[in-house]
Amino acid sequence: MTAIRIEGLHKSYGGFEAVHDVGFTARPGSVVGLLGPNGAGKSTTLHVLLGLAAADAGSATFGGRPYADLEHPSRVVGALLDAGGLHPGRTGRDHLRVLATAARLPARRVDEVLDLVGMTPAAQRRVRTYSLGMKQRLGIAAALLGRPEVLVLDEPANGLDPAGMRWLRELLRSFAADGGTVLLASHVLAEVAQVADALVVVGQGRVVADGPLDDLVADRSLEDVYLDVTATTEGVR
Repeated sequence: MTAIRIEGLHKSYGGFEAVHDVGFTARPGSVVGLLGPNGAGKSTTLHVLLGLAAADAGSATFGGRPYADLEHPSRVVGALLDAGGLHPGRTGRDHLRVLATAARLPARRVDEVLDLVGMTPAAQRRVRTYSLGMKQRLGIAAALLGRPEVLVLDEPANGLDPAGMRWLRELLRSFAADGGTVLLASHVLAEVAQVADALVVVGQGRVVADGPLDDLVADRSLEDVYLDVTATTEGVR
């Protein structure tokens, strides 16, 4: 299976350094939470990892290879960054059919993932009629189309009700139990702590804590560091 490895990552936009020397590893069989307040550098890190932005320095790889070098990326990585980026006039099923065709995946996979995420009853509805939670489920279905070895998800619980959040946790734990690698970005500590094996806490573009969840919680480092990150990002000293 495939690991995620980020080493010495730097990325600036104009004069603003969004990410500074970020490095961590997400290994197969685990869920790693990328935790931090809005503006901490989580999304920039994911964009570089997925080839949507070029790093100024450092590397971000899947199994030692950058995303652009993957021969069949959808079979290695499934990603959800923005559930709102959907064509409002398409049905949920047609959205997935387009993606499956582009990735040269069998058409039957569309119905398999719709069933997996509980969206079969709504598959023929237009996306414009979907709630945010339904769009999230459709985005997760798209990420799973290629039977990937890695999932990269940015705030996937947005819009999900409590039952949906339980479903998501079970899905991610099952994916990891089968040997998959999950990188889950969120700004909500309680949400990530219920599913993650390890945490990478970022603030102001830097990694401020990295380790197994149980270790960070046991010595109270996670709580202290996360509160400090939130305060300094808001300009409070």
